Amino acid sequence: MRGRLLLNAGLFQIGWFACVLGAQRPWLLLIAMTCLAIHLLWISNTPDEWRCLFKVSACGWVLDSALLHLGVFQFLRATLVLPLWLAILWLLFATTLRHSLSWTRRPWWLGSLLGAVGGPLSYWGGANLADVGLPLGVWPSVLILALIWAMLMPALHWMAGQPAR
Repeated sequence: MRGRLLLNAGLFQIGWFACVLGAQRPWLLLIAMTCLAIHLLWISNTPDEWRCLFKVSACGWVLDSALLHLGVFQFLRATLVLPLWLAILWLLFATTLRHSLSWTRRPWWLGSLLGAVGGPLSYWGGANLADVGLPLGVWPSVLILALIWAMLMPALHWMAGQPAR
């Protein structure tokens, strides 16, 4: 069990770097997709897992699309939809909620605390590596993201359902 949790966390970290660096080098997205495939082959490939991936990713895609259109993000190539690397990143993040991040499900404030700190840091780090602009400035963007993610993490855990056993 512990090995699967560590594998899940490691795959997410590798996939995160592959996605954000893949914004400039698209071939790296193959590594991210391989991380997703390994998760589905060795960690969890149940109907509940697929539902979790779909629901959480769809929520993330809508959220980040809204933030794009509200001017919180600015991508190198102006776009109406999220870049592929960010869409894949949401799929990878969804794999963690029922596994390596399941400890943040209860009590709910653990998820809120992790979201308020980890969410903005992940976006800020990704923006620097992927050359994503933050037109509102770093601190206003970080504060907006902290508020959103403090509420979002408990909601995503609810969408993800019970942790896998």
